[in-house]
Amino acid sequence: MNFSSHIPTKVIAGRGCVRAHAAALKPLGTCALIVTGKSSKTSGALADVTAALAQNSQRFAVFDEVAPNPTLACVKKGLALLQETGADFVIGVGGGSPMDAAKAIALLAVEPRADGAIFAGNYGANALPMAHIPTTAGTGSEVTPYAILTDDFARTKTSITSPALFPKIAFLDAAYTDNLPPHITKNTAMDAFSHAAESMLKNSSSPASELFARESLRILYPRLKSLEHPTEETRDVLLWASCLAGMAIAHTGTTFVHGMGYFLTYDYGIAHGRANGLLLGETLRIFAENHVPAVGEICAACGASANEIINTLSVLCGAREKIPREKCREYAARAMQTKNIKACKYQPTEEDILRIFTASLGGEET
Repeated sequence: MNFSSHIPTKVIAGRGCVRAHAAALKPLGTCALIVTGKSSKTSGALADVTAALAQNSQRFAVFDEVAPNPTLACVKKGLALLQETGADFVIGVGGGSPMDAAKAIALLAVEPRADGAIFAGNYGANALPMAHIPTTAGTGSEVTPYAILTDDFARTKTSITSPALFPKIAFLDAAYTDNLPPHITKNTAMDAFSHAAESMLKNSSSPASELFARESLRILYPRLKSLEHPTEETRDVLLWASCLAGMAIAHTGTTFVHGMGYFLTYDYGIAHGRANGLLLGETLRIFAENHVPAVGEICAACGASANEIINTLSVLCGAREKIPREKCREYAARAMQTKNIKACKYQPTEEDILRIFTASLGGEET
């Protein structure tokens, strides 16, 4: 029972919550840099944010050039606009990529670093104040202290971690997700499911993190089978489940599944949530074979057996990409060097990791 819990982000939920609670943005500053991608214009999120700021007589500038898997170059371009406009707080609007970029901009605005030192860690306790507004239901970044950026030197994606990266406010309005196409809905739902399940598999899990993870799994899993044409109620639940899973990994971080998935995203452009879904099933099978009690706890929260969960993920993934066996071996060796290998309730061998890659994506020998 020795644990701590720290989720300092204020969460405001409900359809129309951004305009209804515009006053919550007022204490953050006088001029906002809105960090987003192109899709926020069609979801209605950007219009709501700018209307809320106008209601408060707060100035703003829009940086809408964030693409999936943001790079350091993207972050630096956004930082330059922030400095040019004199913005003193940041609003992240979008999926995980805009929110990650927004966090990095807010942090580097207070603590500038050369490119080679950005992933070195040991950041101070301060960043510009942030509000985050997710437009997908998967990342949970609105309540975590992490920013994930493309790391070209390491040929993967790498996390920046600091308590300063917790946003001050998160607005959860599932209306922004209503028109997402099925493949994005599925990929982001698998991301949220992976966060909750992986949190349960970490040595650092605690009564607090498990509270969030179990509730996320309980409400999320039954809805994974109805993602082709989700109702408004399902959209609301998916977004809340994603936020709960974010709270879980804010305590524990993720497992090696995420690190493995980053290789697939960097080299093959496989969407992040899909990469997690492709790899998680075989991971759960290996943990179950090694009698890890957390697998039973995940199953109890879902109300399903391990095989049922694995089959559900397989159906969501559909036809799988294939990568060469030699690439699987390369990834397995690289994965063994990641810090999360030893941070789980079962420590996989390189043979286990190779099995996960080959069973999930293995193609022919080349």
